[in-house]
Amino acid sequence: MTYIVNESCIKCKYMDCVEVCPVDCFYEGENMLVIHPDECIDCGVCEPECPAEAIKPDTEPGLEKWLEINAEYAKTWPNITVKREPPADAKDWDGVPDKFTKFFSPNPGEGD
Repeated sequence: MTYIVNESCIKCKYMDCVEVCPVDCFYEGENMLVIHPDECIDCGVCEPECPAEAIKPDTEPGLEKWLEINAEYAKTWPNITVKREPPADAKDWDGVPDKFTKFFSPNPGEGD
């Protein structure tokens, strides 16, 4: 088991999770974060920290696509270990459904 970040993170990109991760397994894209599944130790401390409820255990049904996306982009996006401010309009995007097809960016973020 590992944890994944799903589309709820897109354009919200709160970073409360990176601050509590004991193994620094978060990677930053332009408008979302992902978890490296081979680095995650399944501790679960990040899940309750996410205001957008974007972090889920990969054992929940229907998350296979997100496990693949997390694994793929964690290989190329930079590691993020320090919490920064979310986008100014993050609250406007929190809870918006179906963000992946319209708003997902494959571009890397800044990282540390």
